[in-house]
Amino acid sequence: MAKAQFHRNQKVWVETVGTWAVIEKIVPVWARGFDEPVRITYDLGLGRDFLAQDLRAEDPLDEPDADAAGAAWRLLRARNKWQAPDDCGHHPYPGTFPVVVTDAADWGGWRVPGAEYDRDPRKIEYQARLIENAPRLLAIGRELAALAEESPDDIPAPVQELALRFKAIERRLSEIPETPADAPAQTEAAE
Repeated sequence: MAKAQFHRNQKVWVETVGTWAVIEKIVPVWARGFDEPVRITYDLGLGRDFLAQDLRAEDPLDEPDADAAGAAWRLLRARNKWQAPDDCGHHPYPGTFPVVVTDAADWGGWRVPGAEYDRDPRKIEYQARLIENAPRLLAIGRELAALAEESPDDIPAPVQELALRFKAIERRLSEIPETPADAPAQTEAAE
C-alpha cells in the first residue's frame, strides 16, 4: 500500500505553494478492510495536508558554489493524465511520472512519453535521477581531472587513466556532432 516518502521534521519544498516548510505530522489515510494506509499525507502547518507528489526534499548535495548551469537541475513529479493511480499500481509513484527540469523557471528539460514510462517505470525513474545528478557527476570528474593535472607524479596510474577517460567524455560533451552521411538532410519549413 502507501509508504511515507518523507519523515517528521524534514524540510521540504512545497511546489503548489512555492515555499519551504517542515513536516509537522505524517497523516496516514486508512480504509476499511486494509491492513495498511491507502494514502499518506503530510501536515506542514500550512492549513491543509499535502501529498508526496506536492513536496520535494531538500537536496544536501546542492551546494551554493555549484555549477550555475547544473544548480537548477531538479527532479519534479508530474501528474499522469493518461492513467488513474489505480490503473498503474506497479509504478514506483502511482499517478505521476518524473520530469527533470533544467531551468530555474520550472520548464525546459527532460520528459518521457507516458507509454514508455508505463513499459518500464523503474528504468525511467533511474534515468531521471541520473540526468538530475549529471551536473554533480561532471563537477566530480572535473575535480578528478584537475587533481591529476596538478600532480601527475603523485597520482596512481589507475586514477590518471580515469582522468584521461573523463577528459575524453568531456570533449565529447562539448563537441557538436556531425550529421551522419546516410541521414536525410534537414530542410527549412516552407513559409
